[in-house]
Order: sequence, then C-alpha cells, then structure tokens
Amino acid sequence: MPPRRSQLAPFAAAIALIFLSAGAVVFCSLHGYLTWYGDAEAHLDIARRIVDSRTPGYDQVGLVWLPLPHWAMMPFVSIDALWFNALAGSIPSALAFILAGCFLFGAARRVLHSDSAAFTATALFALNPNMLYMQSIAMSESIFFGCLMALLYFSVRFCDTQSWGSAIAAGIAALAGTLTRYDFWFILPFAAVYFLVVARRRLAVTLVFCAIAGAGPLFWLFHNWFLTGDALDFYRGPWSPRAIQRGADYPGKDDWGLAFLYYRTAAQLCAGPCLTIVALAGAAAAIFKRAFWPLVLLLLPGVFYVWSMHSSGGTPIFMPVLKPFSYYNTRYGLAVLPLMALAGAALVAVMPIRARGVMALLVVTAASIPWIAHPKPSSWITWEESRVNSETRRAWTREAADYLKPRYIQGTGILTNCGELTGIFREMRIPLRDTFTCDNGLPFDAAVLRPELFLHETWVVTTGGAPAQSAVNRLARQGVYYGLEKTIIMKDAPVIDIYRR
Repeated sequence: MPPRRSQLAPFAAAIALIFLSAGAVVFCSLHGYLTWYGDAEAHLDIARRIVDSRTPGYDQVGLVWLPLPHWAMMPFVSIDALWFNALAGSIPSALAFILAGCFLFGAARRVLHSDSAAFTATALFALNPNMLYMQSIAMSESIFFGCLMALLYFSVRFCDTQSWGSAIAAGIAALAGTLTRYDFWFILPFAAVYFLVVARRRLAVTLVFCAIAGAGPLFWLFHNWFLTGDALDFYRGPWSPRAIQRGADYPGKDDWGLAFLYYRTAAQLCAGPCLTIVALAGAAAAIFKRAFWPLVLLLLPGVFYVWSMHSSGGTPIFMPVLKPFSYYNTRYGLAVLPLMALAGAALVAVMPIRARGVMALLVVTAASIPWIAHPKPSSWITWEESRVNSETRRAWTREAADYLKPRYIQGTGILTNCGELTGIFREMRIPLRDTFTCDNGLPFDAAVLRPELFLHETWVVTTGGAPAQSAVNRLARQGVYYGLEKTIIMKDAPVIDIYRR
C-alpha cells in the first residue's frame, strides 16, 4: 500500500519555488548580471523588435532561434522600463522555472510514490545555482524545462489514467517545447513511441499526440519557407549554427568518445560533482522503482547534445578544464539536471518510510556541498562563461552608450548594424524605432545603396565593413559627410565608429 501523501505538499513546493526564483532574479538584477550572456541580450532585442522597430511585426521574430521565448517576452518588452532594465526577459523565464519545478514535483510524486522523494527531486533541480542563474535571465533553458517537465508529468499521468486530457496536455507541452528548442524535435518520436506502447487506444492516442506536437516543427518549416523560400534556412542559412561554425573542427566532431567526454564534463560542471555521484547511485534505485520512461525521457536531451556535437557541426562545447580551455555553450550541460534530480530522489523513495525525511536531507545536503563550499558566483560555470565572454562587449556597450546618451536627440535617428550593437540603444533607453538596421529589410537596403536619397539619420554607429559603414563612404564620395565623432577600440573586439551628420 503506498504511503499517504499530503494535499498541501504541492502548494508548499510551489511557494518555495516562487520565493527561490524571485530571490535569484533580484540578486542577478541588483548585480547587473541580466544581460551578461550575449544571447540574453539578443533574445531581449528580438522580442522588442517585434513590437518596436521601424518595421515591427511578425517577421521580426527571425529564422534560427525558435519563437516561443520571444513571444513569451512580448507583453513585457513592450513596457519600456522592463526592456531597459532587462527584467522583461527574466519574468517569463522565472515563471517557466516555477512551472518546471511544480511539474517535476508532480511527476516524481506520481512515479516514486513519495512526498519526500518529490521534494528531493525539486530541491536538487531548483537549488542548483547554474539553474537559478539561467532562470533569472532571458535564455530559453527555463522554458525548455517547463515544457519537458510538463511532458513528463502528463505522460506518466496518462499511463495511470488513460485520459484524453492527459494525452492532449502532453501534446501541448511537446508543441510548446518544439517552438522553444530543437532538442524537443529529437524527443518527439520517442514520446510518440511511448504513447503507442502504453495507450490502450494505441493508434488514436498516438495520432492525436503527434498531430498536436508535430504542428510545431511543421509551423517552423513553413515559417522559414514563407520568409526565405527555404524551409531549412534555420539549418543551412547564413545565420544558422552551421554557417557560423563554417565547418571548423572542434572537440567531439566525428568522435563519439570525445563528444561524450565533453558533454559529460559540462554536465558535471553544471550539476556539481556530488550530485553526479548521487545520481549515478540513484539511477539503480530509479530502475528498481520501475521509473523507466522518466529516465529515458530525461536522458534524451543529453543524448541529443552528444549526437549533435558528433554529427551536426554546429554545437561545440568549450570548458576551461578541457582544450581549448575556454568557455562556450557550457549551459548545455544543464539539460540532464532533471535526470540527475529524479535519480537522486529515487534514493529517498527506496528507503523505509520513516527514514525518507532524513535521507532527503542527506541527499540535498550532499548535492549542495560544492556550492556551499564555494558560494561565489565564479564557481558557477554558466555565470563564469557569461562574465568572461562579455567583458569586452559590456565595456564598449557602456562607453558607446555613455557617449551618445547626452548628445542624441530622440527622433533624429541612428543608422547602425544588426546584432550586438543593439545593446547600446537599450542602455541609452531609446526606442528601437529610432534605429535603422538590416532588420528593417528593404528600406534599409535602399538606404545603404542610395544613401543620398534615402538616408536621413543624424547618427551612424557601425563597425568597419558593415553596410552602415558602406553608406557613410558612398556619401563621402558624393561630398556629403558624416563627421567621425568617436572611435572605440578594445582588444579582441571590432572597432566601433560613431559618426554625426
């Protein structure tokens, strides 16, 4: 007979997650960490362009990054103050983190038949400082985990209830996941096989799940085709990871052993060495508890990254402990954190009922030892990556914004580049409709090709060789000059020129 479970336990878990999430967001905001990740800045700016641009609208969501995180930010980035201080990206990320923790609690409780085990799984997931940092900023990890934990919960619930509601909810969770990260595209066929195996109405349930979940990839293929004429532009287009990598070799490419080594190391650095050991022991306990599907589902994101490092040519992971001894994509190691959390919780579930509380405390404490022993953010691999890789960008962003802010008159316009320079204008606290970039499509192309006819902006902020620089040069040849006001030169960064007409 399974032990009695408290009806208040899920509410207690939810309240704890809310306070934990809010505390992490406040901490990161007060210390200015919210846009240290270059991708966090980019996500914020993409979402803002949809509602604030010379050419706002649907197509500003772009082609490579999946759209759900940007759509989720839209209600918040439309509020100037929340975009300026970057909390517009923190809010949906934090909400998704809370949902992920709640669904993980519910799934662990249902699979392991123990409140203590469910609290353990949630704590191992939610107390990880790398996870807390990522849920505080405008990144896709939290939304991905929210979708994955929802799929886990509703799929195990379906196994028990065989209800259409659970199957449809699982399909919706998977649909949201496929619009968040490409990892979910890899997960879909495995989830479909699961429903085919466990459903009593095998074909009907599986078809309904696939119809709902499969709409995500189909939509994105159509989106890319509609905007570019190539349904696979996100995979092979000029802004795709493959194009950015340009076929460069990196550890793990075409080498399964090395790909596994690099991903395993990233996972250990993200989860901490103690949780890794606890999870290895807990995996046997989870198998004993017959948690086969949860183990498989939560392992799949890690399998995806190992496969992608080996085969796709677009997903390198660099860490300071392995060659080339740098930082890049270390956050991908977090993808197996829920797996480790559930496995660790299984150690609690196999204990006698009276010993579960003590065991839960021991497991959570053991997993937390590295973070307690080294409480500084520099011991969090994801935070350290964002710090190291953003030092130069933050410096030139601040210098450019400080120079322009007292001189720029709102509405006079700035011709500039796509990409990282957008952070300057957010720091200046001006709307993006004051800027004119390649994101504005044909009007921008016309202004660059015939600046004497179509270029009316007072300022130009550009890097050498960019279209904005070409426009300045064309005008100079015709006797119309933008005066060079300031040049920002920093090591390992492009030279930034600021012109005024």
